[in-house]
Parts: sequence; C-alpha cells; structure tokens
Amino acid sequence: MSEKTFIAVDFGGGSGRVIAGSLSPEGNIEMNEIHRFANGPVEKNGHLYWDFSRLCGEMTEGLRKAAGRYDNIVSIGIDTWGVDFGLLENDSLDGISPYCYRDTAWNGSIADAEKIVGARELYRRNGLQPIGINSLYRLMWMSANGESFEGKKLLFMPDLFNFHLCGTAANEYTIASTSGLIEASTGCWDRDLMKQLSIPESIFCPIVRPGDVIGTLLPEIAEATGLPRDVKVVAVGSHDTASAVNAISLDGNTAFLSSGTWSLLGIELPAPVTTAEAADAGYANEGGTNGILFLQNITGLWILQQLVEQWRARNLTCDYPSLVDMAEKASTDTIIDVDNADFATHGDMEQKIRDYCTARRLKTPGSQGEFVRILLQSLADRYRRGLDEMETATGRRITHLHIIGGGSRNRLLNRLTEERTGRKVTAGPAEATAIGNIMTQSRVHHTDTPIVTDK
Repeated sequence: MSEKTFIAVDFGGGSGRVIAGSLSPEGNIEMNEIHRFANGPVEKNGHLYWDFSRLCGEMTEGLRKAAGRYDNIVSIGIDTWGVDFGLLENDSLDGISPYCYRDTAWNGSIADAEKIVGARELYRRNGLQPIGINSLYRLMWMSANGESFEGKKLLFMPDLFNFHLCGTAANEYTIASTSGLIEASTGCWDRDLMKQLSIPESIFCPIVRPGDVIGTLLPEIAEATGLPRDVKVVAVGSHDTASAVNAISLDGNTAFLSSGTWSLLGIELPAPVTTAEAADAGYANEGGTNGILFLQNITGLWILQQLVEQWRARNLTCDYPSLVDMAEKASTDTIIDVDNADFATHGDMEQKIRDYCTARRLKTPGSQGEFVRILLQSLADRYRRGLDEMETATGRRITHLHIIGGGSRNRLLNRLTEERTGRKVTAGPAEATAIGNIMTQSRVHHTDTPIVTDK
C-alpha cells in the first residue's frame, strides 16, 4: 500500500468524478473512482447557470467516501472546464451561481472589444481566439448590464471549489489563461487591457501556479468529510486540458488531441505563437503545466452526445460500443463541418444534420450507424486540417498524434484519424486528466512547497 493517497476532483460539463490515486513502488499511478455524478447547466431567468451548491455537495460526498476508504489522504486537486467564473462577495459563497459558457448573451461583446483594442492586437496580447465563451466578453457584458463589481473577487470554477475547501481566494494560472485577460507572453494579468475594456482590476486575485499549495482544509470541511485538517489543497493544472496534457510525454513532432465533449488539438511549446497566420488558422495559446498549449478548440463528441440523448428518449440503441459497431458497418462519404454554429447548441441534432446535408446537396443519413459514421469521419477530417494548419503556423513537422481522454477509447475514430491525417496515432490514457492532476500533487509531496495565502 502507498504511504500517500491523492484525491483528484475532475468536474466536466456533463459529469464529475472524485478519484483516489497513489504511486506504486515502481512509480506507476494506481487510481480508483470513488464517486461519479451528473452535471449540466440549469436555466434561470433566461440564462444558463451551473448549480454550484449541488456540485459542492457532490464533491463533499465523494471526499466523505474517500475518507472512509483511505486513512492516508494528503492532498486534493481540482480541475474543471475553462472560462466560467463566479463573483465572490464578502468572502461568501452563498448564492454563487456562475454563468455557463453555452449561454450566448455576451457574444456581441466581441465586436465591442475589437473596436477598442483591435482584433490583431487583442490576439497578440492574449493569444486567444475571439469566441464568446472567453471570460473577458462576459465581463464586458455584465458591466454594460449594470453589474456592480465593488468589493467582489473573481474566482474561476476550480478556484471557487478551492475556496470552498480551504478559504483562500486565488486564481490558478492555467484556468486564468482561458479568460483573455492574461498576457500570453508573461503569464501575468494584463492590467492595461483591463483598463482599456473597463474591467475592474480589483476583482482579480493573486495568480498561483500548478504545484503551489493553496491551503489546508477548513474546519467545517474536515468535519463534513471526515478528512484530517492538514490535508492540503494543491493548485494543479486546474484547466482540465492542462492536467490531461500533463499526463503524457510529448516531443516537438508530436501533437496531442484531448478528445471528449470538446476536441482540443494542439502542441506544447516553450513560448506563445501570436502571428497573423496562427490567428487565421484558429489557434489559441493557453497555459499548460510545462509551457504553452498551442491549440484549436474543435467541437468534439458533443454532437454524438446530443444524438444519444435523442435516441435514448426513443428507446433506441444508446451504448457507445454498439453505436461504433453500427458505424463501422455503415457506408457514406458525407463530411459535415463539425464547427458549424448550428451544431453548437442543444436541439434536435438529427434534424440539424439532415438540414445541413440537404442545404449542401450531401447524402443525408438515415440509420444510426450512418449518423455516427458521418460524425466520426468528419472529426477525423477536421483533425487533418488542424494538423496541417499547425505545421504552417509553427514550422514544425507533426508526425505523431497522441489522443487522450474518453474519446481515445473510440477505436473507429482513432483508425479514421490515422487514415485521414497520415500521422501515427497513439491512444490513451482515457483518464489523462485525473492522472495529470495526481502527478502534480505527487510532485508537491516530494518538495518543501510553502502554502500560498491571499493576504
């Protein structure tokens, strides 16, 4: 038995998990899923929000179960999706209800920001694509709609969970880099940009880095979970993509693909690339645990997940292995643009795909197998284009692609990707995010890492 157990709490847009991990004497990571729960936005007053209170309750339940099974838990690390945040008022989480990135109310703020700063200059500074989910556009919209920021602190989703556990208000670097308000070249807050966009500097907290110890458990959390007070809360790559990439070894000719609801296709670089060519190719520069993640956000298995929801409601086949078997037997050459805006929102995904095909005189799918086949070969074709653009933007020859995340289990998608991209594909681990999270925690306990405070 390992002398230390680490807890990774991995929140995704569709589900969350509490995972216990330890290092074997041989240096391998051994993991056990302790608790799994559903997640999804809720609608209120015409907007989409995350049910933060419920998610805290699920995390507490997972930690309570972990405490009942392990008596050597030493730390906890939180990772989530990017961009979403809450505003902490009077150091209280009461009433916190963060907006969900799938809400589109603030998309018009992109044009407002570009009028003030300029699209090229904005990309040069923050290295991100101008997409409505980025936090800066939401903050501009909130300000224009009368939001008061006086006396408030902005915490991104993992920062909120960390504050719930230990009471320290801090912004972890990798998650903050998805906001659009971090200088890509320095990894620090771009306070000049905040002033230009009339976003108050006072709401932002000190930046912590993966491997920093944020604090130890609050007395009430220790009591609710049964964990010792001295369990550390560690800043990991709290953007789930950063933790996932941390789980694998990459060289200069190997790209990564984090495959799940979103597909994150990228390469790890020592410095950002903010050229016009990179901007035009749709590449963003986000913070990683070991450098810059130069990547594209691609609509991933979201479309399939929406199809499965429809099929489940009609009592059709819904298990993924069976659907992949059907797709392997299906024959169709149709390719759709998976990034088309019509596919980005909830709705009748079957009809959306049919309408897309009809409007472009493509063969429309009829069977479940054809729907899945079209999606998977369309994703593979999109990866091919992304890798070609990556080579142009970075000047590197990409010969290998390492697929991680839940989508790495999809053997047909892996095969189609290898065939269409012409690159050698390596698949797994599926649990890369939790592994990368635990790896960061384990390194902390091999060094004398001081505890960060927000004072």
